[in-house]
Amino acid sequence: MDKIIITGGRQLNGDVKVSGSKNAVLPLMASALLTDKCLTLRNIPRLSDLTRMSELLICLGAQISENFDEKTIRICASHIKSPTAPYDIVNKMRASIVVLGPLLARCGVAKVSLPGGCAIGARPVNIHIDGLRLLGADVFIDGGYINARAPKNGLIGTTITLPIVTVTGTENILMASVLAKGRTILQNAAKEPEVCDLVRCLVAMGARIEGIGTDTLIIDGVDEISGTEHTVIPDRIEAATYAIASAITHGDVLLKNVIYDDLLSFWDHLERTGASITRCNAGVRVKMVNDIKGVDVMTEPYPGYPTDLQAQFMALMTLCSGASMITETIFENRFMHVAELCRMSANITMHKTSVLVRGVKKLIGAPVMATDLRASVACVLAGLAATGETTVQRVYHLDRGYEQLEHKLSNCGAIIARV
Repeated sequence: MDKIIITGGRQLNGDVKVSGSKNAVLPLMASALLTDKCLTLRNIPRLSDLTRMSELLICLGAQISENFDEKTIRICASHIKSPTAPYDIVNKMRASIVVLGPLLARCGVAKVSLPGGCAIGARPVNIHIDGLRLLGADVFIDGGYINARAPKNGLIGTTITLPIVTVTGTENILMASVLAKGRTILQNAAKEPEVCDLVRCLVAMGARIEGIGTDTLIIDGVDEISGTEHTVIPDRIEAATYAIASAITHGDVLLKNVIYDDLLSFWDHLERTGASITRCNAGVRVKMVNDIKGVDVMTEPYPGYPTDLQAQFMALMTLCSGASMITETIFENRFMHVAELCRMSANITMHKTSVLVRGVKKLIGAPVMATDLRASVACVLAGLAATGETTVQRVYHLDRGYEQLEHKLSNCGAIIARV
C-alpha cells in the first residue's frame, strides 16, 4: 500500500494550478443519465472518485471516453441497460447516491445501494427519500438498497422544503425534478458553488431552472433534455488547502485557476491568522510573513466556513500563537485527525463538537494514519511544517480528492515522495 513521506521545515514558494472540482464533477457526470444525448465535461480532475463514478455509469449502460491530457470526459447514456447501482461500487463512494434522482426521472425506476465513503458522520439518506416521495415516487429500503418507482405517468412537481441544508440531497431532488411534470419549488436548497455549477449545466442541457445561487430553486419540468459541453469549476477546497500549505510553511504561493468569490469566508479566516492574500490577474497569492495567530472557526453551510476545510485549518492552528476554538456543526464524527495531529506533538483538547487547539512552537514528524480525505491532507500539511520526517499511510484517501498532490507540492519546494 502506498504511503507518503515528507521531510518538513521548508518554505513553499511557487505556483499551483488548481484542478477541476471533485465535488462538482461527480453530480455533473450523474446528470448525463437524464438524457440519451452526449454530455462533454471539460477541466475534469484525475481522481479515484471520478474513476469510480465512471465505473458506475458504465455499469448502468453509459459509454464513456476520457482524455486526461485534455482534461475532458464524454458520457453518452443513450441506453440505460440497468437501473441498479450495485453495492460493490456505491459502497466505495458516498457521492454515488446522486444517480438515484436521474435514474428515477429517466427510467421511472431506480435501485441504488446505500452509500459508503468517508466515515465522517451519519449523513442519512432520508432527506433524499422524503423528497422523492413528495414528487410522487414509491420509495423503500430493502436488502441494503434504496428502491424507488415513479407513478405510471412520471414524477409530479410539488413544493419541497428540505429540513436541513444538504448538498447531495439538493442535487438528487433537483435532477429528479428536471423531468417531472409541472413546477417544483425546492426550498432551503444548498447554495454551494458546486450546486450552482450543476444548475448551469442542466440549464445548458435544456432544463428550466430559476433561483441559481439562492436557497429556493424553481424547476419547471420538461419532457426531455439534451447534451451539452460544460467546463467544471475549479476546486475551491483544493485551492484553500494549498493556501493553508503556504501559510503553515511561512511560504509564498500563487494559486492559479481560482474563483476568489467562492471562498470569501475562508479568505476572511485565513487573513485573520496573519496571512497576506492578494488578488491578481494570474490568480490569488498567499504569503505568510507573520506569526500565525489563533482564529476561531465554526463550520456552516455555504456561504459559511466549509466543513471540508476544517481539518486543514486545524493543522494550521496547531502552530498558532495563542489558541483556537474549532466547532464542527455539519458532521458529528469529523475530528478523527485530532489523534494523528497529537502524535506530531500538537496540543488539542476535544469536547463533543468542538476542539480547543493551543498552539505549540513546533510540530515533530511522526508516522500518521489517514482516516478520511480531508483528515489525510491535514496530516500532510502538518508534515510540511514539522521538524523531521512524517509518514502518512493509507493515502488512497488523498487520491479521492487531490490530483497530483506530491507533484504540486514538490514544485513549490516541498520534500515529499510517494513510496
